[in-house]
Amino acid sequence: MFETTVTSPDQTMAWGQALAPSLQPRDVILLDGDLGAGKTTFTKGLALGLGIKRNVKSPTFTIIREYQSGRIPLYHMDVYRLEDGSGDELGLDEYFNGDGVNVVEWSQFIADELPAQYLRIVFKRDDEAGENQRTLRFEPVGARFEKIVQQLEDSQK
Repeated sequence: MFETTVTSPDQTMAWGQALAPSLQPRDVILLDGDLGAGKTTFTKGLALGLGIKRNVKSPTFTIIREYQSGRIPLYHMDVYRLEDGSGDELGLDEYFNGDGVNVVEWSQFIADELPAQYLRIVFKRDDEAGENQRTLRFEPVGARFEKIVQQLEDSQK
């Protein structure tokens, strides 16, 4: 596990950009935490790091947005609306076993459908310390993601 503090949306995006070069098809990145804490902002940075030029928007109402123009495709999912049901009808397995990076916001609603290895990033707002201050906690599950998180942590030393 690795934890860092950001104080601006640009810093949040920079962490996404820093993660992008390490990612490969079938990787699953879970973004969990407070509403308005920077999950979509992080995804915008990740998209930039993958070479995606399109504007990344929250998939709250569409559930899944696909971005095909980068080094590898990006599948951005917001499964918040699935809190009363499951993601079976979305074909999540096809995405998770497909050709792109999968970013899932509000992953607790599909916990039973997650693969064995993933990287969870928990976003926590710290409004008392400043309007834009956030804590990002990187929680790797699986050896590959442990190595990636270690590299991110080492890059900050």
